Amino acid sequence: MAEATCDIGLIGLAVMGQNLVLNMNDHGYKVCVFNRTTSKVDEFLADEAKGTQIEGSHSIEEMCSKLKSPKRVMLMVKAGDVVDHTIEQIVPFLSKGDIIIDGGNSLFTDTNRRVKELKEKGILYIGTGVSGGEEGARFGPSIMPGGDPEAWPAVKEIFQAIAAKVDGGTPCCDWVGEGGAGHYVKMVHNGIEYGDMQLIGEAYQLLKDGLGLSPEELSKIFAEWNKGELDSFLIEITETIFAKKDDDGQPMIDKILDTAGQKGTGKWTAIDALDAGIPVTLIGESVFARCLSALKDERVAASKILQGPAKEAIPAEHKADFIEEVRCALYCSKMISYAQGYMLLRAAEKTQGWTLNMGGVALMWRGGCIIRSAFLGDIKKAFDKDPKLQNLLLDDFFSSALNKYQAKWRKAMVHAVEMGVPTPAFSTALAFYDGYRTERLPANLLQAQRDFFGAHTYERVDKPRGEFFHTNWTGRGGRVSSSTYNA
Repeated sequence: MAEATCDIGLIGLAVMGQNLVLNMNDHGYKVCVFNRTTSKVDEFLADEAKGTQIEGSHSIEEMCSKLKSPKRVMLMVKAGDVVDHTIEQIVPFLSKGDIIIDGGNSLFTDTNRRVKELKEKGILYIGTGVSGGEEGARFGPSIMPGGDPEAWPAVKEIFQAIAAKVDGGTPCCDWVGEGGAGHYVKMVHNGIEYGDMQLIGEAYQLLKDGLGLSPEELSKIFAEWNKGELDSFLIEITETIFAKKDDDGQPMIDKILDTAGQKGTGKWTAIDALDAGIPVTLIGESVFARCLSALKDERVAASKILQGPAKEAIPAEHKADFIEEVRCALYCSKMISYAQGYMLLRAAEKTQGWTLNMGGVALMWRGGCIIRSAFLGDIKKAFDKDPKLQNLLLDDFFSSALNKYQAKWRKAMVHAVEMGVPTPAFSTALAFYDGYRTERLPANLLQAQRDFFGAHTYERVDKPRGEFFHTNWTGRGGRVSSSTYNA
């Protein structure tokens, strides 16, 4: 029988799993690893983990036998059925109070189910979002744990030790909430990531088409932007991407095919927003933009048939103004995207019965993760000032910035329309902003139409909310109305 000397076990030695293990080892934790293809365990120990205290195992039983009590087993495997299958294999070797941690991108409803099922067997379950890619996993990711609260004290020290640190050592990791709360927050994080990337892409195309800028010139602009309000990981890497040359000395960006892939988490966010009735329009448009990019052959054919405006470059004397207008469009649209993401988190609190620390979520995203940015500090301040803040756009910092920049944002959109440059995320952000600040929308006409053809009823401005009315619009209809509606 192996001696139980390891602090935690980890299953799944793909790049994220390997880097998390090495990160844990750096912080003094002894890790035992297992991989379904056991040769990968031997290769890892002989290569990346050589000279460390990391131990290997060739079976789940062997791995579990090496773990101190309570046993902590972390899964870094593909989301879906693989997680359930792996859990089934682990449970026979665990005792009451032992802990399973799913660090993959699982759907939050699956995590809700697994927490309940394992609780009945006496096993504690955590579903945690881990963000930061390879480098984050190795040197400090953002970690978003949720699940069974009883499990948190047993993993808190490890997680907070390996997480990214901000503000003089504050870890980008704290308890998110019960059930699938951790994976839900990671899902919204990934949705916002889709939005940020699409917005940056639209800024790129506007600058490239409007000013005819080279990748080198674009790199310099993004470097400048990264020193100010847009300071963030994605702006930083975009600067580097534009500067990268291929082996032949040509810009690498120009060699890459314009069809984007996706793994589904952005789509999950958009679907959940539709189910919740929350207008998370920017993330939805970002998912659709990736779908449109995949229609490459059709777009090539359409480009020869469908006409747009004659593309005229922005006059040289207006170059600086145009760059600033695009920057403002990017900054304002980013604010809208985060505001919509937080609206979805607020809705999830109600539907799932969670209590989410909104400022804490912003802190977890401040470092380590893909959407990390200086901007998140302002979000944390907003929720520290008013923990019950209904919408970020109502906070002084955000409303002041939007009021200051909205005119330039609009000018950038006018340029986009005039040049025929597609800006679905910029445009939907502006439409949401205008819709949210409009006291009276044309939904009264929509309700009249619904009542006309389907007797769906409406409320009146001169009567209390909750009273429903039906009009016999043609004189031929009856007095019977449909059931009332949700708004």
